[in-house]
Amino acid sequence: MLFPCTRGRKSSREKILDAAAELVGEIGAGRLTLEAVAEKAGLSKGGLLYNFPTKDALLQAMIQRMIDQVASEKEALREKAQPGPNLEARVVTKTLLNICCGGKMQDMATGMMAATAENPRLLDPVRQVIHTTLEQLKATSDDLDAALLAWLATEGLSSLEMHNLSPFSDEDRDRIVKAIERLVTKGIAE
Repeated sequence: MLFPCTRGRKSSREKILDAAAELVGEIGAGRLTLEAVAEKAGLSKGGLLYNFPTKDALLQAMIQRMIDQVASEKEALREKAQPGPNLEARVVTKTLLNICCGGKMQDMATGMMAATAENPRLLDPVRQVIHTTLEQLKATSDDLDAALLAWLATEGLSSLEMHNLSPFSDEDRDRIVKAIERLVTKGIAE
């Protein structure tokens, strides 16, 4: 969770996370140093260590920040969503499709790959989110098969795009997104 500063300025924690995210996008998490983050954030190393005593603590906070951003996007979409079948699946797939492509999130995901390969436990919060999402889909979907297929397709497409591996043209992607939307709104014809 981010801690807002009462004067409208970014907190030290936010500055550190912003600087770290920028550096991870540029050089990857494997080459990230606490010294470089402190310098980029305009803080002393002691100031950084006060907030994040280790590199792993910083990486965990970066992952949690990404999770929080996705959750915020998901809740914003939920508030706007029309009632109907497979509401949770519609919100989850739309959220992933909105955030997966390009920009800082893509740079961060690519940059974090090395760190999570070296320390798979960094992904424990992500695993928990995935587990919770699956349980929510199972509990709320009108057509569970359609919801699960749409979610799986969205996760696959998002993963390819987040890591800049997608072989799909814009037309292919549009076709896939429309198929996902049909799945969660109309279900699977038997």
